Amino acid sequence: MLSMLPDILKIFIPTIFAFFFGLAITPTATYFFYKHKMWKKKVRTLNTISPEFELVHKDKEEREVSVPCVGGIIVSLSVIITTLFFSFLPSIFPNEIFSELNFLSRSQTFIPLGLFFLGSLLGLLDDFLEISGKSYITRNSPWYTKSKIFAVVLFGILSGVWFFTKLDMHAIHIPFDGMWELGIFFIPLVIVVTLGTFSSGVIDGIDGLSGGVFASVFGAYSMIAFTDNQIDLSVFCAVITGATLAFLWFNIPPARFYMGEVGIMPLTATLAAVAFLSDTVLLLPIIALPLTLTSLSSTIQLSSKKFFGRRVFKVAPLHHHFEALGWPSQKVTMRYWVFSVMFAIIGIILVIISR
Repeated sequence: MLSMLPDILKIFIPTIFAFFFGLAITPTATYFFYKHKMWKKKVRTLNTISPEFELVHKDKEEREVSVPCVGGIIVSLSVIITTLFFSFLPSIFPNEIFSELNFLSRSQTFIPLGLFFLGSLLGLLDDFLEISGKSYITRNSPWYTKSKIFAVVLFGILSGVWFFTKLDMHAIHIPFDGMWELGIFFIPLVIVVTLGTFSSGVIDGIDGLSGGVFASVFGAYSMIAFTDNQIDLSVFCAVITGATLAFLWFNIPPARFYMGEVGIMPLTATLAAVAFLSDTVLLLPIIALPLTLTSLSSTIQLSSKKFFGRRVFKVAPLHHHFEALGWPSQKVTMRYWVFSVMFAIIGIILVIISR
């Protein structure tokens, strides 16, 4: 146990730093958000079919154009600054202890950090268009939607090529079986999974929902990486968890701000890379089951309406379906948190016993 203490401290210290850094910058960030009215300028029209759903969302529509939608900046800044701070610390104060705290490494965290940064920039652009009154571009422009998907595909290509050429990754682990050799087809799989995690970003629809789910998922991946002795990756996932919890502190109902694309895009893009680096891509749907079900519910709803002309759910994504059934938003959020923690634990156990 004592031999693990340095690794535990390496995880614990940056995580605590990210959490308290996020808490510390939030008051200033919040003042800036409200001063510059960084919220959506137009309510998104929802085609509701349930009186309960309309009742629940009456207040939400008012808050949508009065609550900042760029709260994810708290997560992005906390993760990026924490990572860079501990990577530059040994250069400023040459010391063995500070060197041990550096978790930026070519084999484990370069690609996750790069995707996190690029996702933050792309998400910030999306949110900027919303708060500047140009939501007609983000909501109604086919070329913008295609450009956004193309950018996510590029994220997948970047990850896949790096994994394949720099890290010699060309196979995936089949739980309870062994390795499945894919060769060059490893890269297309990375692209598909990246698109899949990106589609789960629609979970950002209720106060506290996305923050709680992502904190559980990345917390689970920190533990998974730790059990596989991928300490740098474990630290990075733990830092994301700490930063997300700092955001969640102010996002619980009633939310002081919403996460927005500036938070959702880096989290979803990074999640795909983390799944491949930890060799758990086939267990990702279980570890992140709330994200999986959220993405599937939207896909099923769209497909059913297109091919059969009818809805499967009252409203999609799935969390809005539960609201349409009459569940209060807080109940949906709390049950999603319980569900998320439960399957994060199940996922950790499956990873450990299936190796």
